Amino acid sequence: MQPVRLADCSVIVLLFPLLVGLAAGSFLNVCIHRLPRGESVVFPPSRCPHCGQRLAARDLVPLFSYLWLKGRCRYCGSGISPRYPLVEALTGVLFAVLYMRFGLNLLLFKYLFLTSVLIVLSFIDLEHYLIPDRIIIFALAGGVIINLFTRDLTFLSVLLGLAAPAAFLLLLAVASRGGMGGGDIKLAAVTGLFLGWPLGLLAVFLGCLLGGLVGAVLLLSRIKGRKDAIPFGPFLACGAITTILGGQQILNWYLGNFRI
Repeated sequence: MQPVRLADCSVIVLLFPLLVGLAAGSFLNVCIHRLPRGESVVFPPSRCPHCGQRLAARDLVPLFSYLWLKGRCRYCGSGISPRYPLVEALTGVLFAVLYMRFGLNLLLFKYLFLTSVLIVLSFIDLEHYLIPDRIIIFALAGGVIINLFTRDLTFLSVLLGLAAPAAFLLLLAVASRGGMGGGDIKLAAVTGLFLGWPLGLLAVFLGCLLGGLVGAVLLLSRIKGRKDAIPFGPFLACGAITTILGGQQILNWYLGNFRI
């Protein structure tokens, strides 16, 4: 598997995964808004959440419609959440970066799927402090099927990848007396299913490290108190995406410099 070198990528070549990512991000926004409410992601068609007006195609162009309308509904003038362009832009950039990292192959589609799931769960967790089981089940089923096609992980690697990250967070939950939610443990298992052993555990470790640093800053700056909840899903997602892009290099660096 050879990554695509930046020097070999023309603007047109990188533009394609970027545009696909922008379009995918638009759909992910639908999932983020509707799934926590128990609504279908297919019907009814997209509407303004404030006035209920059905949105036309010109209102749904990823990123550009938001900029053109200056962040307001065309029909009622209500403000549109900045989460919409943020998710679209983030998805577009990550799709392009993943294409550069893996090229056009089955592994690319595997990690595009995982990244999309992570984005949806992260923003739902940020807004609702919730990681829905239905998305976890969908991700686990998707991971099993995708692994059957990619065959980049051994059966043992998948089993350890499922168990070790989840067990690690479970121990943290017990040690912190409920400081870690059940949804976070399930998300760790999803990450491990896709990344296998030992990268799944590395992803969770990086997520914990980032979450601990951000949590400490929030506490020291008094933005959050000790009893305030902080959604952990986004940190797990950041750890997973970092591991997807450079996890093996991180492991190689660690083993090369800190041999036990």
